[in-house]
Amino acid sequence: MKNYLFELKEGLIISLKAIRSNKIRSVLTTLGIIIGVWAVVVMTMAIRGIDESFQTGVASLGSDNLYIDKWAWFDNDIPWWELRNRKNLEMDDFRRYVELAKLPLAAAPSAGTNRTIKYEDKSVEFVNIQGTTNQYINTTNLTFAQGRFFNELESKGGRQVCVLGSEVNNKLFPLGNGLGNNVKIGGRKFKVVGILEEQGSWVMGNWNPDNQVFIPIENIFRYFQSQRHRSITINVRAPNSQMVEAVKEEAIGIMRRVRGLKYDERNDFSINQQEGLLTNINQTIGVIQVAGLVITGLALFVGAIGIMNIMFVSVKERTREIGIRKAIGAKNRTILGQFISESAMLCLIGGFIGLFLAMITSMIIAQMDFPSKITPDSVILAIMVSLITGVLSGFAPAFTASKMDPVDSLRYE
Repeated sequence: MKNYLFELKEGLIISLKAIRSNKIRSVLTTLGIIIGVWAVVVMTMAIRGIDESFQTGVASLGSDNLYIDKWAWFDNDIPWWELRNRKNLEMDDFRRYVELAKLPLAAAPSAGTNRTIKYEDKSVEFVNIQGTTNQYINTTNLTFAQGRFFNELESKGGRQVCVLGSEVNNKLFPLGNGLGNNVKIGGRKFKVVGILEEQGSWVMGNWNPDNQVFIPIENIFRYFQSQRHRSITINVRAPNSQMVEAVKEEAIGIMRRVRGLKYDERNDFSINQQEGLLTNINQTIGVIQVAGLVITGLALFVGAIGIMNIMFVSVKERTREIGIRKAIGAKNRTILGQFISESAMLCLIGGFIGLFLAMITSMIIAQMDFPSKITPDSVILAIMVSLITGVLSGFAPAFTASKMDPVDSLRYE
């Protein structure tokens, strides 16, 4: 055991000296590994950040929710023209549903539009303005940084009050003084009564839970769009996850009755659930992961080929040194370990440089509000990838060196 440790120590010392004596070549050799490890870490942190952002955004809606809508979110079996030709869901449909439904914990209508929101000389464009009722807060897991949601009196009276998403608030009120101020939505004044905590920005689609403003639904129809030309969504929350299916079946029966459908007619509405959304999200993340693996795999493969080629050159240049070491008693395993150690050291150096660059990239990305997160397992992954790449790419040159004949090696000029 002592001999083995001594051989390992000697091999590492010789490897470091060889790397130090060829600085430029070593740097150029590790370039492929640097790019590969950087790609591995950046891709890993991006996927993790995207996934956490999605999960946080979905969690803010509540896990026990159903959404009764004219449109099907992800049902590709229904032709688009059939969805388009469905009757709009109207407030009367919502009221009749609430009267007949016995199982939901809460239900609220919602209708959205995009508008510019202003405060003094600051403005935010393409903000999602959600009109709803005071019951909406009971159908979600939204939490407040300041203030509250609008109450029943404000909702039924169509008061010009609003609740700001965190991103809108930060842009309009960077000093955090938004509560109680009046903002202009589409030129109309609304008083800020609440500010939501950050929910987590989604990075696909047009919906960002932090780029929203909530107002009483009457104001949507009064100022921004006619109720006759806009279908609403009925947000329904079950008492618990075990009750979701029962609430869904009840909703189907009630909506068929409300819509006046005969027994042999297809539903002209859809019941959307988060499972479909999460499935879609997971499929998207899966595609990103596959693409990331292909890109990082190619980068590491190129880096490994570069390391292998340089190690073959190094073995050729040091043929006489190998012959001398074998002549004074060095074993094949010693020579093998020496060159594998050198290859592994080169890759580890490249790996640490790539990891450092990935951390800088993470900080830059964070400034752009893109979800990214370097975790301890990302660091461990970078080191392990570097080490494994070094061992695999250095094995063939090291094996060649270990099998050299000492007599022929000493004759090499």
